[in-house]
Amino acid sequence: MSEGDMSLAPVVTEALEVRKAGRGESIAGKLLLLIVALLMCIGIIVVYSSGAGWAEQKYSDPQYFLWRQLTFAVAGMALIVLVGAIDYHVFMKLSKLLLFVSIGLLTTLLLLKLVHVIHGAARWLGFGPFKFQASDLAKYAIIFHFSRLISEKRQYIKELNDSYYPLLILLMSVVALVALEPNFSTASLIAIIGFILMFIGGVRIKHLLSTAALIVPIGAVFAVAAPYRVARLVSFFSSDQKQLSYQVHQALLGLGNGGLLGLGVGASKQRELYLPLSYNDFVFVVIGEEYGFIGSIVVLLLFAGFFVCGIVISKRAPDSFGRFVAAGITIAISLFAFVNIAVASHLLPTTGVALPFISYGGTALLFNSLGVGVLVGISRYKNRAESTAEEIPTPEEGGGR
Repeated sequence: MSEGDMSLAPVVTEALEVRKAGRGESIAGKLLLLIVALLMCIGIIVVYSSGAGWAEQKYSDPQYFLWRQLTFAVAGMALIVLVGAIDYHVFMKLSKLLLFVSIGLLTTLLLLKLVHVIHGAARWLGFGPFKFQASDLAKYAIIFHFSRLISEKRQYIKELNDSYYPLLILLMSVVALVALEPNFSTASLIAIIGFILMFIGGVRIKHLLSTAALIVPIGAVFAVAAPYRVARLVSFFSSDQKQLSYQVHQALLGLGNGGLLGLGVGASKQRELYLPLSYNDFVFVVIGEEYGFIGSIVVLLLFAGFFVCGIVISKRAPDSFGRFVAAGITIAISLFAFVNIAVASHLLPTTGVALPFISYGGTALLFNSLGVGVLVGISRYKNRAESTAEEIPTPEEGGGR
């Protein structure tokens, strides 16, 4: 082998490795898009089936939820394509701004509640049909900014003062603001996402465990501070079926009615004003009742496939920021799906967590579509690297001359 061939060999080897990774990433990205599209289609059908009676009663239009869900699903797919076409590093530059905007919005909500402009839970911003939950923005802001900070602090990520404490303060600020809305379930999930990102980022386990030992008791006290949360916990841990909450009782009836193959499309009995929020928090119950155990397993497999594709994209991302962002988005969407399904199946206490891409709700669907767009963008970034690698000549093509 000539001297020129030997000098080019490392470059060729790296190019071939990038090319191989790019092909795998392309498959994961395309499969991810297919899975999300299928979940959105399921959402449109199930939301219409489960929400028709409620829409007729509330809006005098049985197709009200159908058209809104369809509109947001189309908008979500368009957003995925748009975000997937841009360089995902733009979110690294915007991460600090997004985080402070989300903290500002969460603070504004609490101030409006304090002066009695908002009554009850202070979660929504906007007017009329144009509303969104500030916690949705906060969740993604935490993912983007934590990914940036962990990437920048890789050399000293295990240090307390320069790394762990700044991350912890930012996370607990957002978690506390969301919990005070009150939205304890979402606050808990954001905390879990933040701790998982710190764990995979290399933060010392003993720091995470010592913090958890302090936070968990505080969270437990906060959880039992509200009577409605106490009632949910009592209902969940009770061995007497008569102590089950109305929602849980109706949910279990619906899942039991479905059997193996289900009652058929539009044949759910629980959707007929028996099960509250059957088109949102308990939409999985309608899936189980109308499509049976088989249909439920299909949905579970789709979310499992989403998780696997997201982890593959994270593992093969071209840089640390991409790896952490992909992991954070994948974990967030999968975690919310798990909690929703577990609540509907009476595996967790009742809480208000929607099923991603399926539950009725426009802004949540759009935020999750933004996340999927970022995942697609990371996979396409790898494909662009693959194209560059293909332009590098091999020794056999004359590159060593």
